[in-house]
Amino acid sequence: MPVENIRVIGIDPGSRVTGIGVVEARGQSLHYIYSECVRTGDGPLGPRLVTIHGRIRDAIDQYRPTAGAIEKVFMSTNPRSALVLGQARGSALVALAHNELEIGEYSALEIKRSITGTGRASKQQVQHMVRVLLGLDRKPPQDAADALACAICHVHLAQVRKRQESAMSELADRDSGGVRR
Repeated sequence: MPVENIRVIGIDPGSRVTGIGVVEARGQSLHYIYSECVRTGDGPLGPRLVTIHGRIRDAIDQYRPTAGAIEKVFMSTNPRSALVLGQARGSALVALAHNELEIGEYSALEIKRSITGTGRASKQQVQHMVRVLLGLDRKPPQDAADALACAICHVHLAQVRKRQESAMSELADRDSGGVRR
């Protein structure tokens, strides 16, 4: 049983480039709504975090998603880089939470597996599959593709949860003596 009309904003957090992507599921079909790469450049971290937060809030206001999805921070070999990435991710999470969106958090492995069927897919394979799944005429920029992939992952997992809930409900009905047909 498909999830009806869910619109998801996906976020690929980064301190210099943050990807934003919005997709909508209507029944079994996925539709591209919007994507962008928020480029904050160099400079002090505080203003860059404000820019990330502001652009995500603007996208939420304009495209009205019903849920948010964000990539989890991976462990970096450079602790300072991981900390800065975590702060960018925190800025994005605050924007999602401020709008009271249901938030799904996914590892890069989960996102790649959901989009390509393997957790070891390259960035280029993810870009290609995002283009195919959304019926785009060209590949989106890498950070936007990653954000769209995160949103698609959320949709796929929401559909799986819906099917599981339906199956569990059917089993409960059978156990209670009432058989659905």
